[in-house]
Amino acid sequence: MTGERILVIEDERRIAQFIERGLIYEGYRVFVAEDGISGLAYARDNPPDLVILDWMLPGLDGLEVCKRLRAASDVPILMLTAKDDIKDRVIGLDSGADDYLVKPFSVDELMARIRALFRRSTPNSKPEVLRFSDLTLDTGTHRAHRGPRAIDLTAKEYELLELFMRNPRQVLTRDVIFDRVWGYDFGGESNIIEVYVRYLRQKTEQENEPRLIHTVRGVGYVLRED
Repeated sequence: MTGERILVIEDERRIAQFIERGLIYEGYRVFVAEDGISGLAYARDNPPDLVILDWMLPGLDGLEVCKRLRAASDVPILMLTAKDDIKDRVIGLDSGADDYLVKPFSVDELMARIRALFRRSTPNSKPEVLRFSDLTLDTGTHRAHRGPRAIDLTAKEYELLELFMRNPRQVLTRDVIFDRVWGYDFGGESNIIEVYVRYLRQKTEQENEPRLIHTVRGVGYVLRED
């Protein structure tokens, strides 16, 4: 029995009950809120270990709930939605979600995503400062610097940059990046890695700073100096 507290914010009763039964069977403690306002209130008064959040909620939608949850804590957030477009996935992740599950889904896939989120959110080492060239990344504060210039990162940008900085000069394939940062593959046609690499390049290459994240055509990406 695991015992972690999971908050489910879902207004469709049938789906909420389906999720609740599966979680309880796996040993989680489950709390259900039917709208964003009550979900936020519960999370404030009873901080959960993980949040399962529906995108389409009455009143306050899931994106706004996600942003407010993320502003208050680093709790893992799994967003549920019927939206299957890549742009929608990027919007959900940029709002602060850690993972994204498209309806309909199986209970096995849901549990696998939850286990992956708990693994990723459990610290396995002491905070440290990673360095490459004039780029630094503090794993305790999640802050990056290029020389003296501070760089603000979203959660996914941080995870991607950390992966590069822990594997400098090594070519990382798309499959490795999908597995290590997202925990699953969006599909062969997805350009989400390219999108996030572009975000990182925009933030790390200001003021004519030389490029550090390079494309290896047909393979993946590598952190190296020219």
